[in-house]
Amino acid sequence: MLRTFFVKLSENRTIRDFAERSAVGQRLSSRFVAGTSIQDAVSATQSVNKLGMHVSLDNLGENVTNAEEARHSALLYEQILDEINRLHLDANVSVKLTHMGFDVDENVARDIVGSLVAKAAAMQPMNFVRVDMEGSPYTQRTLDLVHNLHGLPANQGCVGAVIQAYLFRSEKDIEDLLAKGIRIRLCKGAYKEASDIAFQQKSEVDENYIKLTKILMKSGVYHGLATHDENIIRQTVAFAQAEKIAPSSFEFQMLHGIRRDLQQKLVRDGWNVRVYIPFGTEWYPYFMRRLGERPANALFVVKNLFR
Repeated sequence: MLRTFFVKLSENRTIRDFAERSAVGQRLSSRFVAGTSIQDAVSATQSVNKLGMHVSLDNLGENVTNAEEARHSALLYEQILDEINRLHLDANVSVKLTHMGFDVDENVARDIVGSLVAKAAAMQPMNFVRVDMEGSPYTQRTLDLVHNLHGLPANQGCVGAVIQAYLFRSEKDIEDLLAKGIRIRLCKGAYKEASDIAFQQKSEVDENYIKLTKILMKSGVYHGLATHDENIIRQTVAFAQAEKIAPSSFEFQMLHGIRRDLQQKLVRDGWNVRVYIPFGTEWYPYFMRRLGERPANALFVVKNLFR
């Protein structure tokens, strides 16, 4: 119920416009969003790197309305990759296809993302572009694009996908990606999906997440397990130890500002951790989905509002 409420709020354009312009809104979102500029993102990345963690940077934005907006979004990502290279940051990037013009012209989006992957592949050392997953209407088209880009010899190892554990189709999608050696970020899923295509109960999603995690960990490909769920993390650690899976062969992924204590504990225990750091002016939909995913996030915001 709470998740559905926040997903609906994330889609409300009137509230979004007010929040993104409001000083109060920006202050409340600052726990989960690094700031609005590339420099804000760089500073946050440097702080996280000093704590021994990797970073994935995401310039927030979705569903641009024209090709010019898409190209502007791509330019920001090119600048981010340049800063990563110039400052020797331990970071890669995550992109949403609708932010790259996927709804406007798929060919434009393919060209834009293809150029970013080529730029990442040409860097020394090679970098990496994660293509984020959005709602189910985009699932197959997103995976098709990742398969096509990874199929270019120069791009192999430099582009990856995201799989959402709450979708029934995810095990088959993982099999197809693993057959090509494509790196995967596994998450539970943050969109409201119908009961005919997705698990609805948390227990079902958790069970499938663990099942898919074990497939990924035994695949021999380096993957990211995106979760803040301590029970799932305990099971993952136990499985890795029982199967003698090296800590260097995968990473836990967590969101900026959420469970920082757990992030640092995992690092102390010898596990790889990557922090997903979002930034930008279009932060509202992301922020609302984070509140819906975990009630403690909403409680944190309310406390700070009254403080």
